Amino acid sequence: MPSLLAVYAHPDDESLFSGGVLARNAAEGGRTAVVTATWAEHTHRAAELAEALRLLGVSGKPRLLGYADARVPDSAPGSPRLCDAPLDETVGRLVGHIRDFRPEIVVTHDAYGGVTGHEDHVHTHRLTVLAAQAAGLERLYPEAGAPWQPRALYLAAHPHSAVRALDGLRVTADDLWTVPDDRITTTVDVGPWLPRKWAAVSAHRSEARRGAAPGLLAGLSADVREQLLGTEWYIRQDLTSGGGGGETELRV
Repeated sequence: MPSLLAVYAHPDDESLFSGGVLARNAAEGGRTAVVTATWAEHTHRAAELAEALRLLGVSGKPRLLGYADARVPDSAPGSPRLCDAPLDETVGRLVGHIRDFRPEIVVTHDAYGGVTGHEDHVHTHRLTVLAAQAAGLERLYPEAGAPWQPRALYLAAHPHSAVRALDGLRVTADDLWTVPDDRITTTVDVGPWLPRKWAAVSAHRSEARRGAAPGLLAGLSADVREQLLGTEWYIRQDLTSGGGGGETELRV
């Protein structure tokens, strides 16, 4: 299995958007890690993230950039909101993690920031696209370590055809940021990994208590949850040589 680094905006995004792929990759021996752009160490959500990664089989401590959530200023006391931090600074810090971990694949939000369109998700997409390319260029961010070029970037997305399944979350099509089906290059059946994925989502207990996605999902039947979480969709962008379409797994 390829080495895989997932970069997401908030604790719980990794489990909701890519929990199945992360669990599978780790279980089949692929080196797997997660960078989370917001929330500081020693906060309750950082602790929940650590538990979620353990349940997914991802070894090592969470990698936290430590910026503040756009909507929760006290998520990182003394640090700017992710969207307000200098772009060059945030990209450079992420380049450091890419060069340190040396992944073949990088996974992150799509340009819409996934179905919610959250501003932190959108900004994390932007900085990850820039960092994945910059990491391979030795004259950019030399202080961040020796250059390393990931082979592919996979953007987690939801196609228009998934809207009906999302009805269970009590949202309308106008609330969702989905992409045309023909933009999807990779559709992954993560049903075999759904128990681990759901356990990881459930580890984000504070989000469940406040009625965010983990809480909404907990109120649904197991069958509906499987319909919502049993497939993960991605848009592949090659960073080296070309790839194709119609994939059913992430590959280098």
